[in-house]
Amino acid sequence: MKTDLFDFELPESAIALRPVEPREAARLLLVRPNVEPVMADRRIADLPDLLQPGDALVFNDTKVIPAQLDGLRQREGSEAARISATLHMRLDGSRWKAFVRGSKKLRTGDRIRFGHVNTACLVGALDATVEAKGDGGEITLAFDLAGAALDEALHTSGKIPLPPYISGKRAVDEQDRSDYQTIYAREDGAVAAPTAGLHFTSDLMARLEAAGIERHFVTLHVGAGTFLPVKVDDTAEHVMHSERGTVSAQTAIALNAVRARGGRIVAVGTTSLRLLESAADENGELAEWSGATDIFITPGYRFRIIDVLMTNFHLPRSTLFMLVSAFSGLETMQAAYRHAVETGYRFYSYGDSSLLFRKDDP
Repeated sequence: MKTDLFDFELPESAIALRPVEPREAARLLLVRPNVEPVMADRRIADLPDLLQPGDALVFNDTKVIPAQLDGLRQREGSEAARISATLHMRLDGSRWKAFVRGSKKLRTGDRIRFGHVNTACLVGALDATVEAKGDGGEITLAFDLAGAALDEALHTSGKIPLPPYISGKRAVDEQDRSDYQTIYAREDGAVAAPTAGLHFTSDLMARLEAAGIERHFVTLHVGAGTFLPVKVDDTAEHVMHSERGTVSAQTAIALNAVRARGGRIVAVGTTSLRLLESAADENGELAEWSGATDIFITPGYRFRIIDVLMTNFHLPRSTLFMLVSAFSGLETMQAAYRHAVETGYRFYSYGDSSLLFRKDDP
C-alpha cells in the first residue's frame, strides 16, 4: 500500500507535552466500526462501563530505563568527540544495540565514556567499546559492566528517553521519571513507555476489577525503533524494527480460557497487541512464548486474538497508524483522526486515548 494513504495534517498545538491530572480524566475516543454512531467522545474514567464482565485487559508490564546516554568518544591520537546514544535492544548482560547521533564519528574499537565526561573523575563514569556499526546510525556497544552493575550504572548516568516530539520542545526533568512510567511497570528493559497504560490509576484498576473485568500481563520491551518514520513510498518495502517479548504460560492459559467462554481480549496498547498477535497460532490459541517480534501490521492483516484495542493517537505515516487502520478500517480511522484534531484531542505519548473495536466484529 502507498504510505501516503496514512498521512494526515496534525497541528503542532495538538502534541501533548505533559499528561493531564488525574490520568483518568484524559479523553477517550470510542470507535466502533460496525455500530451507529461509529464514534463517541468519552473519558478514560468511563472504561469500566465500556467493557463487559468477563473481558480481559492485557497490559505490557515493561519498565522504561534511563536509556539516553551522553558521552565522549576517546581515540588515541584524536580529539574527544561528543556522542549521544539511545539504547534500544539488550543483546546480553553487557551488550546493547543503540541509535547514536554522531555515529559517523565512530568506528569499530572506539571507546566511549558515558556519564561524567570529565576524564579526571571516574565516579559515575560508564565505559563502553564500539563493537559493531550497522545501518541508520545503529551501533552495538559492549559495556565494561554487566548485569545488575550495568543496570545500576545506567540509572546513575542515563536519562529517561522521551520521544523526540516531546524532548525537541522541552527539557526532560525529574517529573518525567514518574510520568513516563506505568503504575504496574516491573520488568526493566524498555526505552519507550507503552503509553496507553499511562492512563491507568490504582482507583481505575479497582473499579475495573469490581466490574468483573480481568487483567493480565505480558512483557514487550519497547525499543526506540517505535519512533522511526516510514521513509519508503510503499509499505511493502518497509523493514520493521524488532523487539523482545514474553508471554508466560500462566497468562496464555488464562487468555485461552477467556476466549473459550466468550470474553473479549482487550489489548492495552499496540505493544500488547503486537506481542499477542505474534504469539497466537492461526486459531488464536496461545502458548508460552518468548523471543523477538518484528510483526508489521497493515490493512489486510487477519487478527488472530485481539478483539478491542486501547491506544493513544499516533504519528502520521507511522507503522502504528497503519496498525490501527488495519484494526478498525482505514476510512474509519481517517475519519476518527480528523474528528480528534477538529475537537482538540491531545496526541502522542502524554496525550488522550482511543478505544477501538475490530472492524470485522458483529
